[in-house]
Amino acid sequence: MNLKAINNIYFVGIGGIGMSALARYFVANGKQVAGYDKTPSDITTGLQELGVEVHFNDSITEVKQEFLDKETTLVVFTPAIPKSHSELNYFKDNGFKVYKRSQVLGEITKQTTCLAVAGTHGKTTTTSILGHLLNECNAPVTAFLGGISENYNSNLILNGTEVTVVEADEFDRSFLTLSPDLACITSMDADHLDIFGDANELTKTFKEFSECIKPHGKLFVKNGLPLKGITYGVDDNADYSAKNIRIINGSYVFDVKTPSGTHKDFQFNLPGRHNLSNAMIALAMAADYGCPYNQLAKGLASYKGVKRRFTYQIKTEDFVFIDDYAHHPEEINAVHQAVREMYPDKKVLAIFQPHLYSRTRDFVDGFAQSLSKFDEILLLDIYPARELPIEGVTSEWLLGKIENLNKKLISKSAIIDEIKVSDAHVVLTIGAGDIGVEVKHIKEAFSVAS
Repeated sequence: MNLKAINNIYFVGIGGIGMSALARYFVANGKQVAGYDKTPSDITTGLQELGVEVHFNDSITEVKQEFLDKETTLVVFTPAIPKSHSELNYFKDNGFKVYKRSQVLGEITKQTTCLAVAGTHGKTTTTSILGHLLNECNAPVTAFLGGISENYNSNLILNGTEVTVVEADEFDRSFLTLSPDLACITSMDADHLDIFGDANELTKTFKEFSECIKPHGKLFVKNGLPLKGITYGVDDNADYSAKNIRIINGSYVFDVKTPSGTHKDFQFNLPGRHNLSNAMIALAMAADYGCPYNQLAKGLASYKGVKRRFTYQIKTEDFVFIDDYAHHPEEINAVHQAVREMYPDKKVLAIFQPHLYSRTRDFVDGFAQSLSKFDEILLLDIYPARELPIEGVTSEWLLGKIENLNKKLISKSAIIDEIKVSDAHVVLTIGAGDIGVEVKHIKEAFSVAS
């Protein structure tokens, strides 16, 4: 694909977090951009404010005439779009240039110094830390983020085009389209088994990704993963490791051990050892790129996080409300570790919405174990996303496996009333579905009360 020869970019599924970052990138580069999405959202509203035409009915008649010229239009779609989508099928049947988002991202990064972040957990936070660090060090960077950065209120950091930072997404094997100079793998826990079939196939695909790195490129891996590369970790013997870790005024303060020496007293404001691990790999990659450690220390201390990643919505002496995107047992374990470290003596209520029937089926025992660690559990129905129901796979089934007896299955409309009758000091909303829509209602209800 010759992106320079293309004037119009049309997105099928423009409201997706990865798709919208690409759309913003093309707007910034002077392209005409339009697209379809199923429902309006803050993301689509933000795109419309940039002048992007967005519509919400699957109808080719709603596509503006200039985007129906196959010679000047590139069509980008996400695998989340159903195969029956009439607009997408029209473009495919009529000879348009139609590519997956990952293919377009791969093309953009080819002519750049590309830093790619892979792993079943931690991609979005690590990518946003890395993009922020490079930006703070004045690197000519474009960072495509899988979430909304609190520092930039955007999923795109744009400070030049010579360097790109991208999430290397294993879903649908999308990351195999990339050719990074530096890449990391944060984790390889089993996930997306609807795509891969089993954990061995997932591991094999990550190894294939490691072979996509350009000649003379480098692979960074979390210490303990079965791949060869530069290692990183927290309080261990990795090549890059956080050492002498303390918590001061609610923030981590630590030393950074590197292959060339130790650098003292870095500060990082996000809770949880998993986030500290994400910070370490971002530091390692940014340092390898060439950022000086004194600037990296300033950049890390100013990092604010990603929306829906352990995001404090209310934080008072009497009541704390945190929202997190966690949708895998290991991610829920990480959230639990973080909240216990910050609030060791407080009662914690977790409200969880399972995401996907297949994921719930594949990891039901893991979900039950991770959720059982909280003091009180409220469980919502499964959010189906792209899937049809699977017989026997229900939230009632999961609820029955949770060992903690202080548990209940509820509807979304009952969330606020259930929080009111709870004596929990800390309330968590957890999940990747539409539970995020409820966050603002909960915040409104309890900001006054607290």
